[in-house]
Amino acid sequence: MSEMTESAEHRSPSLLRPRQPGMHGKVTNIELFFDLVFVYAVTQLSHTLLRDLSVLGAVHVLLLFLSVWWVWIFTGWITNWLDPDRFAVRVLVLALMFAGLLLSVALPEAFDGHGLMFASAYASMQVGRSLFMVWALRASTPAARLNFYRITLWFAVAGVLWVMGGLATDAARLAWWTIALAIEYMGPAAYFYVPGLGRSNTREWDVEGGHLAERCSLFVMIALGESVVVMGSSFAEGTRTADLWFAFLMAFVGCVAMWWIYFDLGVERGSRSIIQSTDPGRTARLGYTYLHLLIVAGIVACAVGDELSLAHPLATAQTAQIAVLLGGPALYLLGNGLFKMTVNHTNFPLSHLVGVGLLAALAWPAHALPVVALATATTLLLVGVALWETISLRNLRRELYAAQAQE
Repeated sequence: MSEMTESAEHRSPSLLRPRQPGMHGKVTNIELFFDLVFVYAVTQLSHTLLRDLSVLGAVHVLLLFLSVWWVWIFTGWITNWLDPDRFAVRVLVLALMFAGLLLSVALPEAFDGHGLMFASAYASMQVGRSLFMVWALRASTPAARLNFYRITLWFAVAGVLWVMGGLATDAARLAWWTIALAIEYMGPAAYFYVPGLGRSNTREWDVEGGHLAERCSLFVMIALGESVVVMGSSFAEGTRTADLWFAFLMAFVGCVAMWWIYFDLGVERGSRSIIQSTDPGRTARLGYTYLHLLIVAGIVACAVGDELSLAHPLATAQTAQIAVLLGGPALYLLGNGLFKMTVNHTNFPLSHLVGVGLLAALAWPAHALPVVALATATTLLLVGVALWETISLRNLRRELYAAQAQE
């Protein structure tokens, strides 16, 4: 990225973000405006899963979630490089926003009547955004341009499969889209290797670490916002019985615990780690591109669990409900643990490991428990993990506060 900027500065006005040593790239208003579409997308995903808690329904929502995350995170990478205050970049972001809105509208019926609409919107976002980068880097170094030639080719191949899946039906659509998504997810891991063009390396993906860390933390906040909306609307529609009040309280405490586990120290330590990294592209690829999807997926599943516990708190938990109520927190703790281990170069946090283990142990008595009891148990586990980490890292917290005071 530094090579891109240096070359562009000497040839033509650059569309790339200006960088100043020691300065944090800001998240712009148009990036936040773009994210509004994905507030809607997260809502669509949680409601789609809630309507069909079967195995096939969960597989469908998983594939749709992975695609939504992938199109958002790659846009986050692009706006990390591009300057959103430039007119051409704003036009790009707004065009992507419109396509993202179409994609979000199509989500509930993506495996039914809106398959082609979803696939066309998705493929156009992935390929169109990459083509824009090829154009934006026309005055940059050959290495920078080659990087996006490779990325564009990977997305173009996958895009054909997305559209073919949109034209197919039922099981064939799932197969086409699974292959397309697998190709896209393998891209960064394979360094976007293309015969004849070679492969990229992570140093060519020189991201502004503070900006990307903030973008991902904002998406986590979007997902947590869905939990707040779900618990508020469900409580408002229910009868104010004692069990509903208790379920509502547990849902809120669980949401607070999830916020605490990620935002108390995790997000700040991650941001500092990627800023100080000698290869921020590598950290961004694993810690933010891949591992954050587990964190967000866990929050979405927890939002569905909140809906279930508020709708029928005293009903005996069924298999599908148990999978959501235990799987959501487990995914969240697993994602946070792997993220913290990766960016901080430490072992997997013991508090998170114990939390995942206890959630697994809860699967045995879960069928004998009412939904609200199971939800309460998972909430207490999340609170326990948050308290454990807060106490164990109290010295580190003081060091971070001292460092912030000196900056």
